[in-house]
Order: sequence, then C-alpha cells, then structure tokens
Amino acid sequence: MPELKKPRDHRIDFLRGLALVMIFINHIPGTFWENFTSRNFGFSDAAEGFVLMSGIATGLAFGPAYMAAAPMVARLRPWRRSLVLWAVHVPCCLLILALFAALIGDPAVAKMAAARNIAPVLQDPWSYVPSVTVLMHQFAYADILPLYILLLLAAPGVLLLAVRWPRALMLGSLIMWFAAGFWFIRLPTYPQPNAWFFNPFSWQVLFVAGVLTGLATRQGRRFLPYHKWAVVLAWGFLIMAAIWVQVPAVAKAGGHALWQLKQWFGLPSVLVAFDKGMLHLPRLLHILALAYALSYLPVLKPIASSGFGAVLARLGRHSLPVFATGTVLAYVGQLTKAMAGPSLLLDTLLIGLGLCVLFAVARLREGQKQSAAIARTA
Repeated sequence: MPELKKPRDHRIDFLRGLALVMIFINHIPGTFWENFTSRNFGFSDAAEGFVLMSGIATGLAFGPAYMAAAPMVARLRPWRRSLVLWAVHVPCCLLILALFAALIGDPAVAKMAAARNIAPVLQDPWSYVPSVTVLMHQFAYADILPLYILLLLAAPGVLLLAVRWPRALMLGSLIMWFAAGFWFIRLPTYPQPNAWFFNPFSWQVLFVAGVLTGLATRQGRRFLPYHKWAVVLAWGFLIMAAIWVQVPAVAKAGGHALWQLKQWFGLPSVLVAFDKGMLHLPRLLHILALAYALSYLPVLKPIASSGFGAVLARLGRHSLPVFATGTVLAYVGQLTKAMAGPSLLLDTLLIGLGLCVLFAVARLREGQKQSAAIARTA
C-alpha cells in the first residue's frame, strides 16, 4: 500500500515528551515527586512507553524507504542514527564517571558508585573504560540507550520483514520474547560476568510492535483495528493494574494467585512475574493495553495540540538531546541527594530546575533546526 501524506500527529511527540519527564523524575530515586509517575499506577513505567514509541518513530521515519524502491543508503539510515546515539551515550557515561571520580571521597558517593556499577570502572579504568565505550559495561540509570542502539542496528532487517511479512515478524518477535524469558537468555556484559539489564532479546518485542504501528500509520491505517470490546478490555486491565499497585491487600492477593498458578500449573516466570529487565508478561500486557487505549482516546489529540501539549511535544521531538541531558542531570541529582540527605525542598529544586534545563534544551534545539531550515531555503 502506498504511503499517504498526512498532517503531523502530535500525540506521539506529546507522549514521548511525557515519558521523558517521568524518566527524569524516576532517575532521581527517593524524591517525593516520583510518587506521581506512571509506574505508581500500573505494571509498566515510562521506559516501556519510550521503547514502544521509539519503534513507532522508527517506522514513521525510516519506513518509507522500505515501502518504495529506495537506494540502499536510504535503507541503512537507522545505522547512521545508531552511530549518533553511540556518540552521545559514550560522552554521557564518561561525564558521569568524572562526576563520581571528583566526589568519590564522600562515603555516600562511594556507596552509590558500587550500587550503580561505576566503582569497578574507577578502580580499574584500563579494563573497564573500553568496555563502556563498546556498551559491554553499563551504568545503572544510563543503560537504555545501549538497548536502543542495538535495536536500531537491527532496524533495517526488522523494517524489511515488517513491510513484507508483518504478521510473521510479530509472531517471530513474540516467540523470541517468550524464549528469552523461559530459558533466561540474556546478553552478557564484560569484564564482569553479568548481563544487560534491559535484555534486548526481550525488549525487542516492544520495538517491533512500534515499528509495525508506525508503518501502518504511514499507510493511513491501524496495525490493530478498533474493536469496542478490545478497548473496554484494555481499560479494564489498566484499572485493575492501577488498583493492584495502589492497594497493598490487592497486590498481596494478586501476587499469591500468580504464585499459585506457577506452583500448580507450572507456568514459567515470564508469564506470571514482573521482572523489568526481562519484560515479563504483566508489564508487556500493561504497556500494550495502555497504548491501545490511548490511541482511541478522543481527548488525547486536542491535549497534544494545546499550548501545554506543545511544550511536552517539543521534548518528544528532540528526545535524544533531552534524554542525554536528563541522564547526566539525574546523576547530579542523585549525588546531591546522597550528600545532602532527604529534603522535600531539595527534591523540588532538583526536579524543577532539571526540568527547566530539559525544556530549555528542547527549545534551543528546535530553534537551531528552524534556523538551519531557513538557511537551506534562502
């Protein structure tokens, strides 16, 4: 089916901007404000949403080259994007490392360095820094870009299959997700014999679902068509999940019920547990139900196009510089809290000032792009 030209849908940019805000807040753990992010109202959190929307953006941006007879250089644009992400990720990690090296004399900082997987690099930089640069050693709270880089490296193959055999691709992706969770197949790290926290073999299922959604949008259709019963079921699941995580008695009873399913029927953990790194089924179902429900929520489009929505959409349009800046600022916030101790005022200042910087970065980047566009047409 040929690509259809449509006005830009600001909902994806808006939701991606909202996810970036929540990721920044969640990456300064222990603040009062993290009680209001999405992870407190369901099984998944902003990370799942960000990966899903990254897949949608990949389908929208790179899909046309695979729906037409485009040259190979156009089809390999995801690889160029992955190189850009790598060129951003490595300096961010080195800057975080420098922050810890400067403050390691503080006992709270030393404790955090061990918890965040940074201490080994400080102790043996000649062994670990090369591993950091090739994504084989990762810092906690700075480990989602390596996943995205790997997914973009696989994107040309994913896009090719998505255009030719979309259902077979989705089925194969689900099989890979299940196999990774069932046999605990993970990508190893080095020099430490651990594994990537965001397991690519599991998280690829969200990226693939996003790519298929983005391609369908490019063609003027929906990958999952509207069914009233499906929308009702999705909202019902979301409400149940919100009650589950907010009411301890419900969470205890639900957790016990899942444990009994595992004990009595031998269901694997991938179907009944909540592991984030392996993207177990409750988390996967939650983010897919949320995406499906929001896609048919009439009020979302006017909100995304409003003045408030436009501010968040700007964050989403410039997600890479915003995310990179937020990653470093979040570590500054973590270190500040570790040395200063708990304080609602400090929490508010760290979150408020950090968000102001992120909005400023997005605005600056948008101005730069607009100036470049004017220069090209002059």
